[in-house]
Amino acid sequence: MKYFLSFLILFLISIPTHAGDIVSDKSIGMELARDIASEAILACRKDGYHISAVVVDRFSLMRAALRDDLASRFTLEIAERKANMTVMAWADSGDFKAQRADIQQELNHIEGIIVMEGGVKIVASGYNIGAVGVSGAPGGDKDAACAKKAIEKLNERIEFAIEE
Repeated sequence: MKYFLSFLILFLISIPTHAGDIVSDKSIGMELARDIASEAILACRKDGYHISAVVVDRFSLMRAALRDDLASRFTLEIAERKANMTVMAWADSGDFKAQRADIQQELNHIEGIIVMEGGVKIVASGYNIGAVGVSGAPGGDKDAACAKKAIEKLNERIEFAIEE
């Protein structure tokens, strides 16, 4: 019995030391990512632009990618790179570009990111859960506007995506 109690005490003491071995994250799901990408395309279509929209999660892993029928194939890659830049900086890519012009050229040489306007972060309940990148409109400001319209349209769904 004495050994059993000693073992039990050691076991209970050791549990908290391993609590950091499992990481849970709050990241965007596939369905929400798909819907944000779709809404971004629809928002740009209303203005006569044919774009691509890519949504990545908080780790820059692609969750959804859509290219409008008449958008150039290159817009997919550019949209993904804008979204990745947003995740790297945890700021909208246009804001980052304006604030850090001093390192823009160096960052543009890193595979997978590009410092251009058109990437917008996706925040749910205070958590950065991903980013959407848009490419194909005549200017990054118009790309960003389409991304923001999509996020605004789905804002309520985004806000309640995280269960506390």
